[in-house]
Amino acid sequence: MKRKPDKTVKIGARLTEQVKKDVTNLLKEYRGIFAWCHEDMPGIDRSTISHNLAVNEKCKPVVQKRRSFNPERSAAIKEEVSKLLAAGSIREVKYPEWVANVVLVKKKNNQWRMCVDFTDLNKACPKDSFPLPRIDQLVDATAGHETLSFMDAYSGYNQIKMHRPDEEKTAFTTDQGLYCYTVMPFGLKNAGATYQRLVNKMFARQIGRNMEVYVDDMLTKSVTVDRHADDLRETFDVLVKYGMKLNPAKCVFGVPSGRFLGYQVNQRGIEVNPEKIQALASMVSPKTLKDVQRL
Repeated sequence: MKRKPDKTVKIGARLTEQVKKDVTNLLKEYRGIFAWCHEDMPGIDRSTISHNLAVNEKCKPVVQKRRSFNPERSAAIKEEVSKLLAAGSIREVKYPEWVANVVLVKKKNNQWRMCVDFTDLNKACPKDSFPLPRIDQLVDATAGHETLSFMDAYSGYNQIKMHRPDEEKTAFTTDQGLYCYTVMPFGLKNAGATYQRLVNKMFARQIGRNMEVYVDDMLTKSVTVDRHADDLRETFDVLVKYGMKLNPAKCVFGVPSGRFLGYQVNQRGIEVNPEKIQALASMVSPKTLKDVQRL
């Protein structure tokens, strides 16, 4: 689908011309379900769901000792804070009782990911025992389906807003000041359970029939390729209804196989993920006793 040269999504190359046309037209019709940046992501309405911390009142609030960062990391934090402020995902806060430190993690593309150390806050929160689906059952349920579409939510957790009275408990410190989250950040205890509760509600009529969902990983499945555009339309209608946005860079539509929850799935079932066996596949056969011992 093309809206602008730099705004595209991927569709299966093996689709018949008619199905390819149907899927392409559908993606153009529903182009509003994609977020190209944080500003395109208004979030799920609080009347649908919000993340409640349920902090134990007997637990004493913790203000973590402030950490220092080198210039490279400080610059990365400043840049991320500016983006989050512009998107409305965080706000400034005064006199918070709970204060956590920022943690930087290196991503695969060699850029920094900013996280917050919510260890102390998480200890004060009870566990939400809402059940997550069993991954093996979800993967098995895709077998026998001719066409699949793999979807990923755009900054999935951030699409759920924090319960307003709990926002200031997510406060964190930086060189620029004190901020707290207005949306559910990654790293909070029970964030996964809250997200699964949302998607179970959203796709209740589809899960097990033409849809499988594990937190922010979504898969629409069709027994026959000619049904796929209709199944996708049903999924897109739900996304529009609840205001959930997809990440176009991590979506692929109308393919016979793909990666889902770490497995390579297709109509026949599970196949070996090539990335997982690359070291074994490229291994040279041992030629000496020492080679065998090393193996």
